[in-house]
Amino acid sequence: MVLSDLSSVGAAVFGAGSISEEIKEQIECEVIFRIPIPGISGGIPVYESTVVTWIIMAVVTVLCAILTRNLKLVPDKKQLVLETAVGWIRDFCRDNMGEGGLRYFPYLGTVLIYIGTANVIGLFGLKPPTKDLSVTMALALMSILLIEGANFRHRGFTGFFKSLCKPTPVMLPMNILEIGIRPLSLCLRLFGNVVAAFIIMELLKYVCPVLLPLPFSFYFDIFDGCLQAYIFVFLTSLFIHEAIEDEE
Repeated sequence: MVLSDLSSVGAAVFGAGSISEEIKEQIECEVIFRIPIPGISGGIPVYESTVVTWIIMAVVTVLCAILTRNLKLVPDKKQLVLETAVGWIRDFCRDNMGEGGLRYFPYLGTVLIYIGTANVIGLFGLKPPTKDLSVTMALALMSILLIEGANFRHRGFTGFFKSLCKPTPVMLPMNILEIGIRPLSLCLRLFGNVVAAFIIMELLKYVCPVLLPLPFSFYFDIFDGCLQAYIFVFLTSLFIHEAIEDEE
């Protein structure tokens, strides 16, 4: 519905609606290839977002292997930058969740790096995986499973059930509903901001393709992409802290 509305607006503004059709093609996730599986007609489709995610994983893995080689007690510039980045993420987790939240630092750090890289990878001519709603939904579901798992781990079964009845048992249905609303809000916030930034950039390129998109590209492709990664991880850390705060 959103894409069809976009096509109508584009047709009204630009006449032929070619820009809206181009944006629609860019947003839609294409099937790159299919994995043949006996008994499944057509096999398992592998989408563009999955392939780009594999590329991001490979690049990040190689960079981690290179940057962590030959670590020294007296760090050089490369090691100092790496330790500063890791220390910032660790301090971020400690400040938002306390000492008890440091066990979730590996997951949050990984998600931060992945989303940040995925949002800015468009600068290299690849389609950001976060334009695919299934990718943002998967990230949101992983986060909510971690949040509720942390809640159950720290409170136990009885404490977990009591947390669903706060502040009064009357709130039980609303608290259960909130468990489903949280991943939906995380998913749609990330997906909506990434797609909105892409649409704005495409419209700017259509209006003034030479100079105007450059400063906006710095904001939407770099700053906003990193900001959305930070917000996603920040909200996840707040939800985790809410789940474990009674135990601290």
